Amino acid sequence: MHTRGKAFDRAKQKAASVTRDPEKVKKIIDSALQKAAAAKTSSQFQEITDKFQALIRLVKSWLNKEYLVTPWQTIVLSVTAIVYFVTPFDAIFDFIPLLGFVDDVAVLTAVLSSINHDLDKFMEWENKSVQEDQPVAGAIDADFEEVPGNGKSEA
Repeated sequence: MHTRGKAFDRAKQKAASVTRDPEKVKKIIDSALQKAAAAKTSSQFQEITDKFQALIRLVKSWLNKEYLVTPWQTIVLSVTAIVYFVTPFDAIFDFIPLLGFVDDVAVLTAVLSSINHDLDKFMEWENKSVQEDQPVAGAIDADFEEVPGNGKSEA
């Protein structure tokens, strides 16, 4: 248990510096999404998947300056949880079958519980944006254009 405290403290220190650099936040989010995709087979992680994805959307919306009413402490805790989640050597190593995500889930659950009010407000805003047919924070824009035909120019 004491190790988890140290690992969380290290994650919080890293989050405090990462949060000031948008590119680093984007990289952490990308890593978290990759790890979450791999973790979805873990029954413990499945229980918090929706809230974790909302947490990531919250950070993305803050990063993109789409939703700025979230307190700074909530942003730092959110990034801390994401950093802790992507850190490969935390309290319990993630590659240990059945136990690997237990500490990650415990930390995520604690953070989600402590920021629940702010996360609920964000999700309400997000749902309202959808209902009003506005762009939704966290929506993925394609980096390519679809070209009709086979992609060859016609002469």
